[in-house]
Amino acid sequence: QVQLVESGGGLVQPGGSLRLSCAASGSIFSINAMGWYRQAPGKQRELVASITSGGSTNYADSVKGRFTISRDNAKNTVYMQMNSLKPEDTAVYYCNAVELLPSRFDYWGQGTQVTVSS
Repeated sequence: QVQLVESGGGLVQPGGSLRLSCAASGSIFSINAMGWYRQAPGKQRELVASITSGGSTNYADSVKGRFTISRDNAKNTVYMQMNSLKPEDTAVYYCNAVELLPSRFDYWGQGTQVTVSS
């Protein structure tokens, strides 16, 4: 079992920045990748960014150049620095951790609200 605790959401003006954190605990040795998804009202949950245990990253086209995902293995924490925020970035952001063996299993955090508005 893996537990994920998120922090760092809030209200920010367009063009502003926020940093999300996700602390993992439990059977963290089994995690192959971690990432952030988001879900806006009336829309499907979508992948925003991910990072593998080897450090490879992947980003949604809509956030490339603005968001940066990173990890601190000593703290079992993943971060996402969000810059140049836009109103369309408004959503609930969920931390995700993936196990691939013996088959894929996804763990989710409780979600943190990010609102970009003037």
